[in-house]
Amino acid sequence: MKNMLEKLQNYGDLKKLNIDELEQLCSDIREFLIENVSRTGGHLASNLGIVELTVAIHRVFNLPEDKLIFDVGHQAYVHKILTGRKDDFSTLRTFGGLSGFPKRNESEFDAFDTGHSSTSVSAALGMARARDLCGRKNNIITLFGDGALTGGEIYEAINDAGHAKTPLILILNDNTMSISKNVGAVSKHLRNIRINRYYFKSKKRVEKILDHIPIIGRWIKHSIEKMKAGIRRKVLPTTMFDDLGFRYIGPVDGHDLESLITCLDYAATEKKPVFLHVRTVKGKGYAPAEKNPAAYHGVSGFDPKTGSLPSGGDSYSSQFGKSIVRIAEYNDKVVAITCAMPDGTGLIDFSKRFKNRFFDVGIAEQHGVTFAAGMAASGFIPVIPLYSTFLQRAFDQALHDVCLQNLHVVFPVDRAGLVGADGETHQGVYDLSYLCCMPNMTVLSPSSFAQLNSMLDYAINSHDGPIAIRYPRGNTQTTYPFEYFKPGASITRKQGRDVSIITTGRMVYTAQKAAELLSESNIDAEVVELPTVYPLCKSAILATAMKTGYAVSIEDNILSGGMGEHIAQTLLSANVQCRFKAFAFPNEPIVHGTVDELDKKYGMDAQSIAAFIIKGLKSWQK
Repeated sequence: MKNMLEKLQNYGDLKKLNIDELEQLCSDIREFLIENVSRTGGHLASNLGIVELTVAIHRVFNLPEDKLIFDVGHQAYVHKILTGRKDDFSTLRTFGGLSGFPKRNESEFDAFDTGHSSTSVSAALGMARARDLCGRKNNIITLFGDGALTGGEIYEAINDAGHAKTPLILILNDNTMSISKNVGAVSKHLRNIRINRYYFKSKKRVEKILDHIPIIGRWIKHSIEKMKAGIRRKVLPTTMFDDLGFRYIGPVDGHDLESLITCLDYAATEKKPVFLHVRTVKGKGYAPAEKNPAAYHGVSGFDPKTGSLPSGGDSYSSQFGKSIVRIAEYNDKVVAITCAMPDGTGLIDFSKRFKNRFFDVGIAEQHGVTFAAGMAASGFIPVIPLYSTFLQRAFDQALHDVCLQNLHVVFPVDRAGLVGADGETHQGVYDLSYLCCMPNMTVLSPSSFAQLNSMLDYAINSHDGPIAIRYPRGNTQTTYPFEYFKPGASITRKQGRDVSIITTGRMVYTAQKAAELLSESNIDAEVVELPTVYPLCKSAILATAMKTGYAVSIEDNILSGGMGEHIAQTLLSANVQCRFKAFAFPNEPIVHGTVDELDKKYGMDAQSIAAFIIKGLKSWQK
């Protein structure tokens, strides 16, 4: 049979295929995904699991007039393939190429930019109410995973949507997984729901007949609905979604195209909010991903024939995982909390070794942080590692529930700074700005694995109050000799007389390389590391600035509210006569690409910094 993907020349061609051709299309898409993601890396298992569902959505609805909003968005690959971006798929997640998430500026078929969980229903309801105000009749569809139902925002939106009664289609992709296996009462509730697959076909036929009987037909239809609802409430347990005002449909086999199309056709004709519950298998159609969906959730490339994944090597995340286990061995007050990411944050070994001290609260960062505050107020030492981009979701809880009470909660901030291919929604370039404004907060940033271990020992066993340790994705480390962490103290990594480079974390390595480049031009740079980013070691900043008269700062954060601005304020307050330049990322969405490509794009690489310093020294010496 001809490759169905090649047969689709225009968006509307999908609607011309019969069911057998659609089945073949799904098979072709899976092969295409495996082949391409094995080279580019990306989110594989989640996309393999929703091939039939995405094809059915595009078969029934008319995008972009109808709007499809993804939750999280990393499961939008099939959608992108079907909306004219197949030929560009080799550029997925590469600098200047396709984003791994929906992007409105990339295609008119992408209705909303998403990167965080549990947000889609809020956005969809906003669009539905805007549609109603404009008098339009298009469908608004949102697609979210069962992991999203562990987040609080989605319940606020579902509650509002059920009350609003405006037509809206919510599709739950239930694969019992988010990144790791789902936890909680809602996940258990979903596993217990059942329905007959042929119900809606017969229901639609009966309704069509009754609609053609003048006057009495509509009365009969209304009476049947009322009687059926009454019997169902007495005989069958209703779902929480029925009770919230939705027309619940499901569970439906997410790999049965005919059933999916039938149910979606029905949902499109309803005049009220619809909740379609779809059961899928994460990693469907690729045995290694079906067997171990968590490992294939996000991959950096693999052998498609054998399914073997490359060794990830050591990283700050894995180092944190080893260190927290070591510390917990002799400190029984240490507890670890994860928001559905024990794998990604390095807590797998801890979860096995200390089962009664490990808590997975689901994709619920707000709850997780206040939960940690409660444990801290009860005498325990909670450690809650979060990706930088996800910690910002709990800004209020960190400020209000932890910092204002000066509670001893340890925040390991993973993926701080650039994350690369995941792009705008996942770049961790804001945490210095939002953490350093919090009262009682201390912020640390290691430049090596050994320094991270030393910081964790201090943060857990010696510090009193809230403390964050921000570290990058991967394994970038300075080659300067290790020095044990001393709270509040700076480290002069290299003495110099011409310019001071003040830096922290991942950028210590960049500063080291910049100083080496400057030495080739006979410029003697002093390199000062600030392991404690906040509060700053002001004496060290003033001393090096007065020594050289020319200082630059380098940080893996945006300029606004970051370390550079705090250094500038320190210099101004002391009235130090010193030329100063802060190197940081601009306050704009940071695009996707490799870390090296992005450093170069934004002038944050060693070559760009050294060139700026050389030019500055020459102009001032004239």
